[in-house]
Amino acid sequence: MEASVASPMASAATSDAALRVGIAGLGLMGTACATRLGGAGLSMAGYDVDPARRSAFAGPGRTAVAELADLADCDVVVLAVFDTAQVEQVIEGDGGLLGAAQRKGRKPVVLCVSTCDPDRIAALGERCAAAGLPFAEMPISGTSGTLARGEAVGLVAGADADLQRAAPVLEALCPSRHFLGAIGNGSRAKLAVNLVLGLNRAALAEGLVFAGGLGLDPERFLDVLIGSAAYSRVMQVKGLMMATRHFEPLQGKVDQSLKDFRLILEQAETRGQALPFAGVYAELLDGCVARGEAGRDNAFIVEAIARCRTSGPSESPT
Repeated sequence: MEASVASPMASAATSDAALRVGIAGLGLMGTACATRLGGAGLSMAGYDVDPARRSAFAGPGRTAVAELADLADCDVVVLAVFDTAQVEQVIEGDGGLLGAAQRKGRKPVVLCVSTCDPDRIAALGERCAAAGLPFAEMPISGTSGTLARGEAVGLVAGADADLQRAAPVLEALCPSRHFLGAIGNGSRAKLAVNLVLGLNRAALAEGLVFAGGLGLDPERFLDVLIGSAAYSRVMQVKGLMMATRHFEPLQGKVDQSLKDFRLILEQAETRGQALPFAGVYAELLDGCVARGEAGRDNAFIVEAIARCRTSGPSESPT
């Protein structure tokens, strides 16, 4: 796997106002993508199965379309949907992009920014290539908030020619990118990154709960952590949410994190590798979902940890 700070097409990544970009999926990440693309002066068409999201998307430089197939008229189509099955459905399903592109004689570059099963994405890329539909991936390392601010990192994989065509979109979404070679490698890197990131969140949550149990003020202790040898960036992104137990604005949901960790554990199992910490984290997320907390910010892991109690007696600190 080859990695670099910027992909080979970085020099071509300049804004092109004539380029029309479609977005399939107008949730947290799709909305953040629209913010970045609009800031680069790119015109957009957006589709979501939720009419309310389509209405919220529409505005200057933005057209909400009624059918997914309408996005085939764009030059680049960004997929910001929930999981691999939805990516496959958006491309190959009834009314999907592949059939629409073939009917219209169009070849938009389809750019997947969702976190997906890397093997299925690699196979999808091969099917798209055989059908004449350009396909590339750039899963995003970062929250919807960091993406909207231009602070997220893109994990790019695909054919050079397709990436060159999509270069203005790649640059607008993620000024910082790594080129990882063949399709599937972007998703593999994203899962490995998310493994470390999720466990960082869990460690931070457990540390804050522990500090509170010792009688320390969680917000003040967060400042200590940020200046300590234990520092990780997640402390600044999610730390205040955890310390104050206020989980807005929503940046990444519990069910999304659980979906990613299930993929991580599946990939590890196929390779005979145990991931004990990842298994515990997934169990905690499962517990949140079972309690109806799937839509909460993934910083809510602090509440899951706070609910874990020992069977022995305990005393409140004096």
